[in-house]
Amino acid sequence: MYGIRILNILLMICMPVVLAAYVNIKFKSNWQLWWIGGAVFILSQIGHIPFNYFTSVLLYKTSLVLWPKVYQIIFNALFLGLSAGLWEELARYSAFRWWVGEARSWNQGVQLGIGHGSFESIILGLLVSYTFIQMVAMKDIDLRSLVPQDQLSQTLNSINTYWALPWYAAILGGIERMLTMPVQIAMSVLVVQVFIQKKIKWLWIAIIFHMIVDATSVLLMSFYNVYISEWGVAFFSLISICIIFVFKTLEPKEDPDSRIEIYSRPDNNTDMLGEILKNHNLEETSENLDATKFQ
Repeated sequence: MYGIRILNILLMICMPVVLAAYVNIKFKSNWQLWWIGGAVFILSQIGHIPFNYFTSVLLYKTSLVLWPKVYQIIFNALFLGLSAGLWEELARYSAFRWWVGEARSWNQGVQLGIGHGSFESIILGLLVSYTFIQMVAMKDIDLRSLVPQDQLSQTLNSINTYWALPWYAAILGGIERMLTMPVQIAMSVLVVQVFIQKKIKWLWIAIIFHMIVDATSVLLMSFYNVYISEWGVAFFSLISICIIFVFKTLEPKEDPDSRIEIYSRPDNNTDMLGEILKNHNLEETSENLDATKFQ
């Protein structure tokens, strides 16, 4: 069981870095957009997490607590999904507009999206690592001298539940991060379309898509279980992969007719001058050259 949990942690922390390295090599680029994407995720959470906390406190001081349980769950799922969509996609939009104003292509959207998803995965992986270390440390020791008596039973139950999980549940975190990476990339590709196509609608599409993904995951987990919820994430991961490659094919290509023609022959200026003189039946005398030097 130790091995599968270590594999889970490695998937969460190392998988996004390996993916980023592969993409950077493929696109022959540096790590700048990866770091910026990660910073965008962190900055979005600095606002997102306190916002969710304080609005939840305020909402549950209203008549929301009197609603039937099923309506509360649906409201929470939609509210949390919309909150995540607004904070993360507006942060992404701000980065493309003010931080990396030169990022106006599909591959740059992909790179920033990988950075965004990578830091989310790495941070969660570090939290899972911390929990794993704690559980290993507390597994075979007497906790009566370390844990208050009123918390001892709950602590022992938590430890036993953690180690009783089947292997497929222990590796679920790493699988989920692999599935959500295409979602984060797709949303970055959608947001960068605001600047490629010069249409703000793509920002709102990204926000709504983000809300649907998160809300569906919460609803499936609430009404069914975590495994059904992960199947929902897998479904949206496939949709995201389609979005990524569709926009790759739709990316504007450089028009060859718009390029400035460059004559390859070193004597092209001499040939052009000779053609002008020929058309005017002029001889290349010093007087005629002076008379035509401004033509």
